[in-house]
Amino acid sequence: MNLKDIHTPGPIGVFDSGYGGLTILEGIRKLMPGNDYLYLGDNARAPYGTRSFEVVYQFTRQAVVKMFELGCQLVILGCNTASAKALRSIQQLDLPQIAPDRRVLGVIRPTVEAIGNYTRTGHIGIFGTPGTIRSESYNIEIAKLYPDYVTTGQECPLWVPLVENREFDNPGADYFVEKYIDTLLHRDPLIDTALLGCTHYPLLLRKIRKHMPPQVRIVTQGDIVARSLRDYLERHPEMAARVSRNGSTEYLTTESAEKFSETGSLFLAKDIKARTITL
Repeated sequence: MNLKDIHTPGPIGVFDSGYGGLTILEGIRKLMPGNDYLYLGDNARAPYGTRSFEVVYQFTRQAVVKMFELGCQLVILGCNTASAKALRSIQQLDLPQIAPDRRVLGVIRPTVEAIGNYTRTGHIGIFGTPGTIRSESYNIEIAKLYPDYVTTGQECPLWVPLVENREFDNPGADYFVEKYIDTLLHRDPLIDTALLGCTHYPLLLRKIRKHMPPQVRIVTQGDIVARSLRDYLERHPEMAARVSRNGSTEYLTTESAEKFSETGSLFLAKDIKARTITL
């Protein structure tokens, strides 16, 4: 692997299987607008949510290596499925071999660390893709920090397709939003905090709020991950010094650049222009 000089500052990388990580990127960029950012969506092979651990790991590893080659010193896996199925293997097996001075971080740990600030009953619901929920990553991490909490995961296999097919704001989406909320709350009526454990789900936030009982707090990840990253860089000035600061953002996709630009603009509520790469 031909990596750029470790001492050359580069952009913060944000990776996702598709578009959802744009909600993470936006949260980070609002908090730290002066940094450079590189976003990569593996749209050609999305979605990751139903794929096996091994496939998600291999795909995510390829993306991380590519982002390292493009100069990123730090990569955020802005994808819950990749964070659940690939992060630990990349951190423990790959980084020591290919790039021991670079870092790959996920979205699950910082989200879990913050969840205690929201719940009063200690009963937490997690909405996520089948891959994230079946990995039980949130249950495991929450149990480590908050052993008395009760965590209930709810698979939402149709929420990502609703978002990516631009049906998230249409009346037909209400049925599937209400269905998954009702199923979760039937399983644990004491839930007072619901985490949107997929970065696509904020686009469904209006409908989720519509069908969620008012006493249940809805937690999204963009701001949480942004604050966690800012704290990380403050604690690790040597890594902060490796982040270039020109206020730029580049968007990459493994699929159609035109399609990504169009749909990505929907996620960010502003026009963007992407380019296509291969992994």
